[in-house]
Amino acid sequence: MKRTLNLGILAHVDAGKTSLTERLLYAAGVIDEIGSVDDGSTQTDSLALERQRGITIKSAVVSFVIGDVTVNLIDTPGHPDFIAEVERVLSVLDGAVLVISAVEGVQAQTRVLMRTLRRLRIPTLLFVNKIDRRGAQDDGLLRAIAEKLTPAIVAMGSVRDPGTSDAAFLPYGPGDAAFTARLTELLADHDDAFLAAYVHDETAVSYRRLRRELAAQTGQALAHPVFFGSAITGAGVDALSAGIAELLPAAQGEPGDPVSGTVFKVERGPAGEKIAYARMFGGTVRVRDRLRFHDGQGEPRDDQKVTALSVFERGADVQRPSVAAGQIGKLWGLADIQLGDTIGEPRKDAGHHFAPPTLETVVVPARPAALGALRVALAQLAEQDPLIDLRQDDIRQEIYVSLYGEVQKEVIQATLAADFGLEVGFRETTTICVERPIGAGAAVEFNGKAPNPFLATVGLRVEPAPVGAGVRYRLAVSPGALPLAFHKAVEDTVRESLNQGLYGWQVTDCTVTMTHSGYSPRQSHSHAIFDKSMSSTGADFRYLTPLVLMNALRQAGTRVHEPMHRFTLEVPADTIGGVLPELARLRAVPRTPAMRGASCLVEGDIPAARVHELQQQLPGLTRGEGVLESAFDRYEPVSGAPPARPRTDHNPLDRKEYLLHVMRRV
Repeated sequence: MKRTLNLGILAHVDAGKTSLTERLLYAAGVIDEIGSVDDGSTQTDSLALERQRGITIKSAVVSFVIGDVTVNLIDTPGHPDFIAEVERVLSVLDGAVLVISAVEGVQAQTRVLMRTLRRLRIPTLLFVNKIDRRGAQDDGLLRAIAEKLTPAIVAMGSVRDPGTSDAAFLPYGPGDAAFTARLTELLADHDDAFLAAYVHDETAVSYRRLRRELAAQTGQALAHPVFFGSAITGAGVDALSAGIAELLPAAQGEPGDPVSGTVFKVERGPAGEKIAYARMFGGTVRVRDRLRFHDGQGEPRDDQKVTALSVFERGADVQRPSVAAGQIGKLWGLADIQLGDTIGEPRKDAGHHFAPPTLETVVVPARPAALGALRVALAQLAEQDPLIDLRQDDIRQEIYVSLYGEVQKEVIQATLAADFGLEVGFRETTTICVERPIGAGAAVEFNGKAPNPFLATVGLRVEPAPVGAGVRYRLAVSPGALPLAFHKAVEDTVRESLNQGLYGWQVTDCTVTMTHSGYSPRQSHSHAIFDKSMSSTGADFRYLTPLVLMNALRQAGTRVHEPMHRFTLEVPADTIGGVLPELARLRAVPRTPAMRGASCLVEGDIPAARVHELQQQLPGLTRGEGVLESAFDRYEPVSGAPPARPRTDHNPLDRKEYLLHVMRRV
């Protein structure tokens, strides 16, 4: 019976995962010649910048067959600037291969990826690559993996002649007593029934049962088999392929189940049409089906019709009439689809968190006349990556984009040049803060009473909400007191206006309650048509709401919070005396250092704005041996004068300027 496995390959930059993808495709007969990352001829790195820099930026899907298993392999980015791209892919995987360099060993991003894989309980095999390179490690690297990644590992073979072109991987078998003993010990740690059977009668536990139990525990992400090899020479790749088919679990779900899927990638075709990559968890989608979608927050979208689709088979995507549970399909015709949307009902176990980008920059067109074209192009890029989060400043004619790191600037710059013919530059990167209300505040303006020039009554109260609550909107008035369209105009405008608070930052973790409402009913002069000068419209509520909301927010007060990263720093023990003062200078708050042999481990918190500087200083402080991991953790109040962010719209805090702007628009 044919099975499908959706497999991710993950690694630190330059560990060789794209080369491993090429080798797997070659071994499966999908390609006749192995591409080169250095030459830019690989199957999965299709972007010009990927080929130029030899790094993966966008996830790519390619399919091949191992025995009775169809593998949809997803090659993911390894650079930390693209961790959001990696996390999107993780939501659709059945299993993963984490690639580790035998020369560089366990690197910073390797730890971040393994921690995420374990947190999400994704079945994972480890592949130690580059055993043919000078300086390749084997037994010493196994100890490092057990110490830094997970102790639940078992080597599936030994390495002969490491560090030479003749390096080979020799898989263990039933006759290797040391291997079976180590495997038994590992499996017994997680299964009491297995342990009892082994203690009762060692001979009753056959090698075949050991392998079955290893597959079961690997499928539960309790055990992590380790393979060694070289993607360049092909050593060990056959053993890894066999391990993928034997040890990783196949996709679940049946074609007859209710339709359920996740959109993990969106791109545009040659004619500008949207193409959605969807992993199906249940049911079957056919051409001309009308599908129900929900966005990333579970809110329903309008039904959309599939006009064409394809599935991945033997290295290519092939047009087919349907895509079923377990498969990955490319869907056309879904004009309003967004990254992260779910097909059918949202899955109960699908929740995972994307850390927000904590940096932003202004994109500047080389030719000022190209500003309009730049807006359109960036809007299309934001469809493929919503975390870009465009902000437009119509007053200063500037466009802001959010970032995870500096390399993303190069990606945006290269993509705009190659795909849209736009040359751009960037301003200095700055940190993204948020505002939270300090107390409660309320304001109201009544229809027909000065200084309110609009035919609407709006009263709003703003209060703090628990951290992580986002923005909550509630009614303290009767829902029937206003037409539904006016209620929606107020709520939508509240959410939009809170993108810029008293200091220009997004306001979050607050509850906004409508306390007053009123409107002028539809009227007309005698024997005349509708007269909007006598009757309320949605525009009245959209224009009045920002004034009332900002007055309430000003009364409540806000505090600016900056993003903080949780960091883990491993340095040689004899360098810690120079590292700690540097951490203090960068406003980091370290916990008590812990000694691990010749190394010292320091954990703590650091402002996101200082992470890049710490990364630059670390090699000089630690003889190039320091390893830093950091990831967004939370927001903390800014000490001292709060930083202000340039507003990207006319400021409702300045009533006169705002009303002049509104009158010009009207």
